[in-house]
Amino acid sequence: MHRYRSHTCGELRAADVDTDVRLSGWLHNRRDLGGILFIDLRDHHGLVQLVARPGTAANEALSHLTKETVVRIDGKVVGRGADNVNPELPTGEIEVEVAAVEVLGTAEPLPFTINTDDGVNEERRLEYRFLDLRRERMHRNIMLRSAVIASMRQKMTALGFNEMATPILSATSPEGARDFLVPSRLHAGKFYALPQAPQQFKQLLMIAGFDRYFQIAPCFRDEDARADRSPGEFYQLDVEMSFVEQEDVFQVIEKVMTDLFEEFGNGRHVTSPFPRIPFREAMLKYGSDKPDLRAKLELVDVSGVFAESGFKAFAGKHVRALAVPDTAGQSRKFFDGLGEYAVEQGAKGLAWVRVGGDAGKLELSGPIAKFLTEDDTKALTEALDLAPGHAVFFGAGEFDEVSKIMGAVRVEAAKRAGHFEENVFRFCWIVDFPMFEKNEDTGAIEFSHNPFSMPQGGLEALNTMDPLDILAWQYDIVCNGTELSSGAIRNHEPEVMYKAFEIAGYSGEDVEREFGGMLRAFKFGAPPHGGIAPGVDRIVMLLADEPNIRETIAFPLNGNAQDLLMGAPSEVDESRMKELHLSLRKPQVKDAK
Repeated sequence: MHRYRSHTCGELRAADVDTDVRLSGWLHNRRDLGGILFIDLRDHHGLVQLVARPGTAANEALSHLTKETVVRIDGKVVGRGADNVNPELPTGEIEVEVAAVEVLGTAEPLPFTINTDDGVNEERRLEYRFLDLRRERMHRNIMLRSAVIASMRQKMTALGFNEMATPILSATSPEGARDFLVPSRLHAGKFYALPQAPQQFKQLLMIAGFDRYFQIAPCFRDEDARADRSPGEFYQLDVEMSFVEQEDVFQVIEKVMTDLFEEFGNGRHVTSPFPRIPFREAMLKYGSDKPDLRAKLELVDVSGVFAESGFKAFAGKHVRALAVPDTAGQSRKFFDGLGEYAVEQGAKGLAWVRVGGDAGKLELSGPIAKFLTEDDTKALTEALDLAPGHAVFFGAGEFDEVSKIMGAVRVEAAKRAGHFEENVFRFCWIVDFPMFEKNEDTGAIEFSHNPFSMPQGGLEALNTMDPLDILAWQYDIVCNGTELSSGAIRNHEPEVMYKAFEIAGYSGEDVEREFGGMLRAFKFGAPPHGGIAPGVDRIVMLLADEPNIRETIAFPLNGNAQDLLMGAPSEVDESRMKELHLSLRKPQVKDAK
């Protein structure tokens, strides 16, 4: 018999009754019922119940061991009585009567329980992440992640893509976030950068003639944590294709995402094909370029209704309205609750009216109804297709502010009023992003998205159009209100690259210094190409139905970008600093008075 096990803890069944077995695993739980010990033994594969009879050496040994001790046991499989079968366990029809025990690894008292999710705080969980990962939910999430990545590889290979690796040590690049820098020992005063994405290298692979590339790529960005973004590093399904237009990229990614979410979505419906929504339309209708299409409500711009209105709270402002049907039975608590939610999102309040009467003559009631004229009511009825039973919520102010607040209210109202789809994955493409945007602080024109994107209209558009009117062949893929990825058809023409960067404030010398490798490649025959990079962590987060991305990563940094288990970031001794030609200048801390 094998030194440690003849079977795993999860594979024994009724057919194995009377079999002598050897198992190894962790003591998950222990119950003493009148001197008979019942032990749950756990390994990677599952859980099995052990029985140790009173007066046996096995009973004596197991009664003194702490939970999470690693043991090897020898015993015989016996059937459970019909009244004792556990239908929730695959091994629930049997148990193993223990004859011998060997301790393989002792366990100190635990900082928190493993066999229950007892609400221990995240910092403690990350400090003892190796214990946290033993919990059923976390183990399941990490195994889901492994299976998803394996499936991604299979699907991409089946579609003719080739997996290739790109460098980790590279040059800094203006990707929109801070780089992690690595000092060079051989080149004093110079630094490598960890890649924010393999962007330039995957484009160079297309120029080199490899046609279809993919990689499960690590990316590094020195940015703050969010629920859907882990600080430090993340992984993405990095994809690039040659001789393609935007729709070609969409067809590949829609198939991969649809198949992936159907495979791992536990029966949740995947809506397909994915709608294409222009960026400006998304901001108007949903208040966000990451719309949650499970909410079956849309915002409507009604600024024109109030442009010359006597209602001073709305006059001359951008006004967005949300019509919610079937609210006749809603109490005042429904309206007040949404108002409180809007305030939490940054609003000063939430104006609203109820729609009553009949189809022939609608009547408005509510806090602002008295300020609305018959003409206002008529215009709103036409704009919002109002009917009795509707409620209308309004947001007024600057465009971006109203979009943010009313976009959140749209989703929350749909959930509270029963206009929200559950158990579905609703994807969409956001397309036609602006190529440039104006910096609110400096007024300078900047890239709004990926600087290596092809502008719609090419060089002619850059030469003749207002930069803020130029659209790019850029796109995002969104699922259930979560952005999974940005992508683009790339600029592959040197003249277009020079001009686009000139508009964004870069001189020709700047471009040649920062992107010399790319420019040189473009001048030796670059094919049209494009790609995208859906985030692996976010995909798994959606499939696992987890609200926080760190629940799908084996060893994430905490919200302050610290590894509490391994102690990173850590200080480096003086000799190492000298070797790297570095010295520290720590920020001064003022004495408290």
